[in-house]
Amino acid sequence: MAAGGFCKLPDGSVVVALNLPSPTADGSTAHTGSDRGVRVLVLARNRARALTRLRNLGLRAVYLRGNTAPPTPDEITAVLHHPDGLIWRTAPGGAVATAPELWRPIRSLLRSPAPQP
Repeated sequence: MAAGGFCKLPDGSVVVALNLPSPTADGSTAHTGSDRGVRVLVLARNRARALTRLRNLGLRAVYLRGNTAPPTPDEITAVLHHPDGLIWRTAPGGAVATAPELWRPIRSLLRSPAPQP
């Protein structure tokens, strides 16, 4: 189960944030010691639609139970200003503070590698 949460906006839409293990090219998830995972943000009309958007992209085992890690105001702003309303970046973690990573569109995460001749 992924840590995550949601925030209902004044217009009735919802921003869902999930911490997921990094998906591999075949759609499965990788569990390696050096892999911190990813933080995914989804803008949708309700929580069910947000999770459906992720499942339609191949992330089948995505569930949101509870509100343990809701999106921050900066994350909400980022997803509101993205045309797709579906973004990701490496999940924050670790003891060493680094410069914040930029948000990326979800298609860059799920893009399959180029076929080898």
